[in-house]
Amino acid sequence: MEIRTDAVRMNLGGNKILKGIDINVGSREFIGVIGPNGCGKSTLLKCIYRVLHPTEGAVMLDGNLLSSYRVRESAKKVAVVAQHSPVEFEFTVLEIVLMGRSPHKRALDRDNAEDYEIAYKALDTVGMGEFEKRVFTTLSGGERQRVMLAQALTQQTPCLILDEPTNHLDIKYQLQIMDIVKGLNLTVIAAIHDLNLAAMYCDRLYVMQDGLIAAEGTPAEVLTEDLIRTIYEVRAEIITDSRGRLRVLYAPMA
Repeated sequence: MEIRTDAVRMNLGGNKILKGIDINVGSREFIGVIGPNGCGKSTLLKCIYRVLHPTEGAVMLDGNLLSSYRVRESAKKVAVVAQHSPVEFEFTVLEIVLMGRSPHKRALDRDNAEDYEIAYKALDTVGMGEFEKRVFTTLSGGERQRVMLAQALTQQTPCLILDEPTNHLDIKYQLQIMDIVKGLNLTVIAAIHDLNLAAMYCDRLYVMQDGLIAAEGTPAEVLTEDLIRTIYEVRAEIITDSRGRLRVLYAPMA
């Protein structure tokens, strides 16, 4: 699945959050959106997964306007794993995951054998198959995120959007989430806070600054010492580790 934004602008509360964003995401690409807090990363993603409607510009899914799809139709194409789960009720893990089947059902339709099979498979994919009867609110942060990823997988969409899903998670769970997503072979757009995670998992990066795209390219092209100093206002050393992976080492400006 391909996604494109054309000159997307977003005004919120009288503030210009997005100032004309153009991105192109190819089929099965893993795209990272990076930049400092407040640069507009989450706002851009919300325009793509339809929580917000752009003030100007357009979002395109496979060459068609996002606005031309009914909400149920677009939910069959794009699934989301957000930074925080809003669930506070005493649902079981299985019940939470089955909610991902909603776009494929009509009002009042009951879950059927196929829905359960898809849900169980998604739980196994994220390593949570033995947690189906646990109450969601009793899980750790990493476990919750894996359950929310399983819910997204039950939507069976060709595109997955990650809105900073690894923030506040231990390193182990950060890597687990990213490993799982990378292995899905889907079109992925992820807002990522950690530049080393972005370098490790993304095919290409878009760098945002003050509501604009400041740079675009592969991690090796984008993550330079000069760019990090300009965008993040810190000094950095870029190295290649023993496995040939790019690493960012930070130091204060002083």
